[in-house]
Amino acid sequence: MMDLPSPGPTDAFRRRFLSGQPLVGSFIKTPTVHATEILGDLGFDFVVIDEEHAPIDRGQTELILLAARAARTAAVVRVPDISRILGALDDGAAGVLVPHVASAARARAMVDACRYRGGRRGFSNSPRAGRYGGLGMWPHVDQQDAAVTAIAMIEDPEALTEIDEILATDGLDGIFIGRGDLAVAMSAAGPDAPPIQAGVEKICAAARNAGKPVCLMVGNAAEAQRYRELGASAFIVASDQAFMRKAAADALESFARVRSA
Repeated sequence: MMDLPSPGPTDAFRRRFLSGQPLVGSFIKTPTVHATEILGDLGFDFVVIDEEHAPIDRGQTELILLAARAARTAAVVRVPDISRILGALDDGAAGVLVPHVASAARARAMVDACRYRGGRRGFSNSPRAGRYGGLGMWPHVDQQDAAVTAIAMIEDPEALTEIDEILATDGLDGIFIGRGDLAVAMSAAGPDAPPIQAGVEKICAAARNAGKPVCLMVGNAAEAQRYRELGASAFIVASDQAFMRKAAADALESFARVRSA
């Protein structure tokens, strides 16, 4: 038996993310496998399983991770808290998005939870990530430390003042800019309001200086291109719920004359 698995979506995602390759993903907010299979089949680079804002528990996440593997797309988990990182990684996630990383101390804590070497991740090679014991101790440690992507969510005003220190955290792979949370926290008119845009530009500049990739949620390709010019490289568009709602609304609208006849 080979001691190391062949590279798959989980292994490749971190390499692609760190290289700044443009990536397109979407949120998964329904606790079923089907949307992930569809998005993977269409060619989405990754999905983000939303445990923070959607009714998705660990058991459902595990099944969605299997669906992502079957569809050959990477699956990242947006965890509700640092305490959920271990379960997501043991179950085979390509990485995690960790909310409200507003300080270097929290960035250090999230990275520690993601890494074996230099961190504090609890060891077990018996879950899926270790091929149910198929990988030995150190091959499993090496594989996971090389593959797991640790992404901090910058979505608090306090993070703007400590962004350089956050980005300097050893082992932090990149950041996600939460424009919506920033807008609410700063009482701005919306995610495109001038104060938020100024914050995004500051964060992107700091990330460029630190050599760390940036991920954002965007509404369309034109918006993605605008942020691409600021240095962002990974883009999350909509969610399974949003895609379904838009398609359903368009279909219903097309029947307006039929329904009024």
